[in-house]
Amino acid sequence: MKHLVHTGLALIAPAALFAAELQPDLAADFARCVPAGATVTKLAGDMGFIEGPVWVKAGGYLVFSDIPNDELKQWKPGAAVTTYRKPSRNANGNTLDREGRLLTCEHSGRRVAIQEKDGTLRTVVDTFEGKKLNSPNDVVVHSDGTLWFTDPEYGLRTNPQTKQREGKEQPGNYVFRHDPKTGRTTAVATDFVQPNGLAFSPDEKKLYVADSGAPRHIRVFDVGANGTLSAGRVFCTIDQGGPDGIRVDTEGRVWSSAGNGVQIFAPDGKRIGKINTPEGAANLCFGGEDGRTLFITARKSLYAIKVSATGAAR
Repeated sequence: MKHLVHTGLALIAPAALFAAELQPDLAADFARCVPAGATVTKLAGDMGFIEGPVWVKAGGYLVFSDIPNDELKQWKPGAAVTTYRKPSRNANGNTLDREGRLLTCEHSGRRVAIQEKDGTLRTVVDTFEGKKLNSPNDVVVHSDGTLWFTDPEYGLRTNPQTKQREGKEQPGNYVFRHDPKTGRTTAVATDFVQPNGLAFSPDEKKLYVADSGAPRHIRVFDVGANGTLSAGRVFCTIDQGGPDGIRVDTEGRVWSSAGNGVQIFAPDGKRIGKINTPEGAANLCFGGEDGRTLFITARKSLYAIKVSATGAAR
């Protein structure tokens, strides 16, 4: 019988612990983000392709998506992974709104859905200018209650003969702003190849958006008081794989998934360093009791590492 060890995350077998390959670029700044000797914990594995982690503080658990298995899953410290919702309509990104309700981007549902406190699921937005959305990917909520989400075409089937995406109605792959109060949806950025993860700066004056298409970079925009974006520019480029899910911490640093794990960037775009993981990362979020556990969805497995940063509240 294997002895169990306690990592502050859950009781796990020693084989599930990995010495994180920490690669600082800016040593002093990196030390303020990740403790020396930090270890990566494998919390669960043998899943399809997992994405969209969100920490539900009120319940003390993590919700994340298993896209090909059409399921939302739940992880709680000390317990096995369980089914949260199935079918999920091939859910991808998840977040919480200002009332703590779960918002989910559905690939095959081609919508952003919300789960009410009583468990009822309803559509928030599924069209733009009378046409179906492509396949909403990730979503964040502004303090004014508006939803900002990306709509690449990854969830649409590709015709093997024509190489075109079947059922695509939108003329492009846009970043949208949706106001639940008015029901109005606005395309705030229309020049992305494949817009993916997105996150606001702590003061909400900037919006970061990952392009996981050919550019493989993160862009940053100034956010206007009227909900518009301006002055878009390249913030950073990911050197292995591409950016997918991104998060911002309370100090304004950007944490991005990458082909080799997680890459951390200063507010000026300089890379602070990397946390390499056993599998390429697709998304990440801050959570845990103190908000300083970084959860990483990486291909078929869920990982976590204790960090020194706290996620911004959105």
